[in-house]
Amino acid sequence: MQFPKIWLLRHGQTEWNAERRIQGQLESPLTPQGVEQARRQATLMAPVMAQKPACYASPLGRAQQTADIALGGAPFVTDPRLAEAYAGAFQGMSLAEVAAEYPQIHRANPRNLDLFCEAPGGEGYGRFHARILDFMQSLAGPSVVVAHGLLGQVMRGIVCGLTRDRMAALPNGQGCVYVLENGAETVLE
Repeated sequence: MQFPKIWLLRHGQTEWNAERRIQGQLESPLTPQGVEQARRQATLMAPVMAQKPACYASPLGRAQQTADIALGGAPFVTDPRLAEAYAGAFQGMSLAEVAAEYPQIHRANPRNLDLFCEAPGGEGYGRFHARILDFMQSLAGPSVVVAHGLLGQVMRGIVCGLTRDRMAALPNGQGCVYVLENGAETVLE
């Protein structure tokens, strides 16, 4: 599949990221480090933003807070398809709490993408993948996307033609920009 060029930014570190707590679609503000990561992204994005690309962000606060900083005040459209995976019963729990309360699920899913998608009452991988692909297929030209770690793994995997297992193994950097173009990924740091 071919898609327009995408500059993908994960939101900066949040309080819950620092606590190793599962956010899913719950809210947690950026830490001072997260604000600094968004500022680093703003420096990386300045030449891109001069081209006035279409800009999109998750409706969740941490992504919008990052977009406000990283996009240098440029307007962006929020899209519900860019929200993080809904992690059902795991939302708000620390990874240690999930391991203690759901040991079999935790043991069988050592990577966060798989773990969150197996959460009781959660969105599941199939629906998560479908809404991300639907968003990507709606893009009309080069676009900036400010979203989340797991969403980013799937979006990057779709562009690069990766299996689910390889998507789940991708790094989830904060403070960088993933450039997705022609079936490949480049990381700006």
